[in-house]
Amino acid sequence: MTTHDNEDRLDWGPEQLRHALDAAGVALWSWNVDTDAFVMDAHGYSLWDVSRKALLMFEDLSAKVHPADRDRVRAAFAATRAVVGPYEIDFRILVGPDVRWISARGQGSDAGIRDRIMTGIFLDVTGRKQAEEGHELLAGEMSHRVKNLLALASGLTKITSRSSSSIDDMTKQLTQRLTALGRAHDLVRPLPGGQGSAALLGDLFTVLLAPYDDDGAFAGRIRVAVPRMGVGEAAATSLALVIHELATNSLKYGALSATEGTLDVSATLAGDEIEVVWTEQGGPAVTAPEGAGGYGSQLLRRTVTGSLGGSIEYDWSSTGALVTMKIDARRLSI
Repeated sequence: MTTHDNEDRLDWGPEQLRHALDAAGVALWSWNVDTDAFVMDAHGYSLWDVSRKALLMFEDLSAKVHPADRDRVRAAFAATRAVVGPYEIDFRILVGPDVRWISARGQGSDAGIRDRIMTGIFLDVTGRKQAEEGHELLAGEMSHRVKNLLALASGLTKITSRSSSSIDDMTKQLTQRLTALGRAHDLVRPLPGGQGSAALLGDLFTVLLAPYDDDGAFAGRIRVAVPRMGVGEAAATSLALVIHELATNSLKYGALSATEGTLDVSATLAGDEIEVVWTEQGGPAVTAPEGAGGYGSQLLRRTVTGSLGGSIEYDWSSTGALVTMKIDARRLSI
């Protein structure tokens, strides 16, 4: 028996096709290119969250397309009337407060179409798009961290050279600083369940900032004064990211890049909120970044406002950066 014979024995009736489409999450649509009328199956109306009782026009659907994608979608659909062959376009639609990603697919060219009606399908690809965005965010964060590590290594080498009397002395100090960074990462590594807080707040700041301090004439230029309180494993990881980002920025542009620069970190606890003040002095003049800032600034704000449930403000003083963070104290224990 040939493959062709097997195909002839299959029942490709409407019911079987409908089951297949439903299982695949496919919505069917048709568009009258002369009247602009748009018709979909039940899944299509549900997907777009529009009523199937009223006459639906293409422009009605266009109004639900995300404003950033709307012109592109209109142009793409118009182009399908002339472009021969299959097409696919992904775009966002607004369904209440939610954003959905839709993939429209079909066959281009309206030459010879029946009753002047073009047909195609819609697929909900929100899950795939969110995964892609997550991968892009992770790739961006990894790229940012690698750049920071390179800048950190360069900065640590620079401040170590200022207080070293020989190559051997510099090698020893730099090794100690890099080892301290390794201990810091061990300190904030998530602990197995049920073992309580990951670190004390003061230890977290002290250990993470230790590699940035000079061992020579300016030793002790980083001072930490914070309340004694425990930090949970999740909060420790987030807070370590914040400290590392601020310290790296200071090493590249701020007080820690200068021999005379100093850094004071203080904190006060008031009710359910802890205010951390990061004060730099003695470094080069600093200026506010343009716009929303770079990836590092966005990462800082997202971490403080999201993971730590707080806020972050900057004062770009000529004497040095002043950063004020307000953190939900209850989040620190998580």
